[in-house]
Amino acid sequence: MPRQLIKRIIVTKPKRFARITTVPELRQLRRKALLAQRSVGFVPTMGALHQGHLALIRQAAKENDQVYVSIYVNPTQFGVNEDLSSYPRTWPEDQVKLQALADEFSKNESVGQITAVFMPSTKEMYPSAPPSSEIDGQGSFVTITPLSTRLEGASRPVFFRGVATVCMKLLNIVQPERVYFGQKDIQQTFVVKRMVQDFHLGTVVRVGSTIREPDGLAMSSRNVYLGERRRAIALVLLDSFKEVQQVFARGARKRRYLYNAAMDKLSLVRKQQEALPKGKRALFEIDYISIADPDTLEELDEVTAERGAILSGAIKMLPVEDPQEGEDTGLGGGKSTVRLIDNIRLNLLSAKVGYIP
Repeated sequence: MPRQLIKRIIVTKPKRFARITTVPELRQLRRKALLAQRSVGFVPTMGALHQGHLALIRQAAKENDQVYVSIYVNPTQFGVNEDLSSYPRTWPEDQVKLQALADEFSKNESVGQITAVFMPSTKEMYPSAPPSSEIDGQGSFVTITPLSTRLEGASRPVFFRGVATVCMKLLNIVQPERVYFGQKDIQQTFVVKRMVQDFHLGTVVRVGSTIREPDGLAMSSRNVYLGERRRAIALVLLDSFKEVQQVFARGARKRRYLYNAAMDKLSLVRKQQEALPKGKRALFEIDYISIADPDTLEELDEVTAERGAILSGAIKMLPVEDPQEGEDTGLGGGKSTVRLIDNIRLNLLSAKVGYIP
């Protein structure tokens, strides 16, 4: 084939992606890619796409011929007291963002393309029985213990059971060469890596950096619920990490000193908010602060300068009190609790320069 024709085929690669809702359709498309010797990178999401998701899709396009994206709000990772129905579902906006990326990729010969968006129903994903969110609920589940019982798992007992189960299903369906997750959900990446290793799944887990807003807040699909008042206080978790970085840079290595630095900052801001009138304050609860081994996520009594630690935490932004007329209270009118998580790698480099990885 003439060289010019090869170049033309590359430049005019398809701009449109297929929207697929069934497992047989997806497998048929994947088989075509396999026979054509095209590598597939997979980005699983629950929709409400933001720049963090798009960064993972860009990374997947750089490393693979084709990119598959899933959009599925998985019910089994929501506990019985968590409001599954309130999770944002924004397919029209998501479609626009994905199409813009597809157009961008079509003009770049050195990257792959978005080939498919997989949007299954819950019946498609859980064909034998309705999924259960009870701790002792019946069903076909994947559990990764004790990793799933720590940190987020302690606060949300069925969360990682649901994550591992749906990821096992999706990886079995797609069978990608590589799958992509964000560092913001650091424990999730540990769970999926352990699952891939223990069950001999033929995929490589890639972890992309946390994408942040200009002021440092980690991007999350849940941020749309915050509104102006809670959004201003939401940075307190990251600010507490910065306090830990400072005491670590000054030589503190014992857990109690590092932990207290974070808790002191969180407690101070909480007291300041509690002192304000209801119409101006944004209250929050501290869920946990963790200082864990970077390889196992086991809690550390002392952090070494050589290995560092994963510093992570979660807070719950409580419902907006006494909303004012015309106030931006976020999606849902500020009535729901918004749980925020974040993490950084604590080491001497980040501590000395104040870098938030």
